[in-house]
Amino acid sequence: MFSTDAFDPYALIISFIVIPIIVIYLEQYKIVKKVGAVLICYLIGAAIGNFGLFPDTTETYNQLLNATGKAFVPLKEIRQLLAEGTIVKTDAIRNSISFIQDTSASVSVLLALPLILFSMDIKKWFKQANHAFSSLLIGLFTVLVMIFIGYWLFKDGIPGAGDVGGLLVGVYTGGTPNMAAIKTALEIPNEIYIMTHTYEMLLGGIYLVFIFSIGQKVFLTFLPPYKRSVSESTDFDEKSLQEEYESYKGFFSKKTILPLLAAFGLAVLILGVSFLVGQLVPADYSATTIVLLVTALGVGFSFVPKINNIKMTYQLGMYIILIFCIAVASMADAGKLANISPNLFYFVGFAMFGSHILHALIAKFFNIDADTVIISGSALICSPPFVPVVAASLKNRDVIMTGLAVGIAGYAVGNFLGVLVAGILNTWM
Repeated sequence: MFSTDAFDPYALIISFIVIPIIVIYLEQYKIVKKVGAVLICYLIGAAIGNFGLFPDTTETYNQLLNATGKAFVPLKEIRQLLAEGTIVKTDAIRNSISFIQDTSASVSVLLALPLILFSMDIKKWFKQANHAFSSLLIGLFTVLVMIFIGYWLFKDGIPGAGDVGGLLVGVYTGGTPNMAAIKTALEIPNEIYIMTHTYEMLLGGIYLVFIFSIGQKVFLTFLPPYKRSVSESTDFDEKSLQEEYESYKGFFSKKTILPLLAAFGLAVLILGVSFLVGQLVPADYSATTIVLLVTALGVGFSFVPKINNIKMTYQLGMYIILIFCIAVASMADAGKLANISPNLFYFVGFAMFGSHILHALIAKFFNIDADTVIISGSALICSPPFVPVVAASLKNRDVIMTGLAVGIAGYAVGNFLGVLVAGILNTWM
């Protein structure tokens, strides 16, 4: 499909669209599901970008690219330079590839965000989750505390440590979508973003093994057990909730696809309005303004019943997030990835495990039970789709609503908190 002599940049667009579909299809196999679609797409993207599939560039083009400080030279300028003979055809092709990569990464996450948020019934979860609000506040507090302490401990060994702090706020409040949005808002280098997320996924796997094995027993040594009230019940079970977030069954049926196309059109409209508003503010704040406005509008439209009731907007959003994963990974330089400080690994681990430990210690003073602490921490660290799985391991369906409320609220506030924390760390610390 790829040739370094005559590379068709449009083949890259097709790859970005088709590969996530194949990965989603392969998730029916246990080994693929265990590795995870996000990590697989990162690996595929890194292979596309670093295994010699793209044409080489001349030193002249490289100097021009460095002068812009961007991923690509403006296309109008490239056409002029090619006509003058300053650069060669392979330079222009490589520049087109970079334009497609950068645009795909930026646009995809901004389209995915509102689609994911449309599916979040925030009012419903908070009405049905008794302990959600207190669990959310404690969870957010502990995440922020550990990120600030971790920044102070490890910042000297991490390039752009303040921005990394913002990424960690995003991933530990809303998961990959929020983390990707903050990367776009803060224009964080691809290598730093990918390594931060790779470490997060690796440590997240260790965290889940702990929760699924001995986590409940450990927390019960110093926290009270969960007490079910007679009136407490839930209409959902683990399987139905998992299918609500993960299953693509019936995705292309007429009754599903037509409303989804309307939701996608609304997401495009939200992005367009946000982009126009972003042009009205100073250039340094444009990307941040666009991301935060997209988030705010996505949350706002989730309160509209006709939009909130559209099925599979979450799945469509996550499919588009996989496009982002491939695109951003294909832009990363493997040489730079290898040179990133191990302090980044320590920072990620400190934020993840430290926040959960602190959460449990604070819960001790408020007499919050072990299952509520575990499900709240899991919702923030691993995102809402993991809530039914964790609840099943706890053998406690009643905490599902609490976990979902915490995770969904995290989706809603994560981008705002992440940008705010990065600004504080970069400015005052």
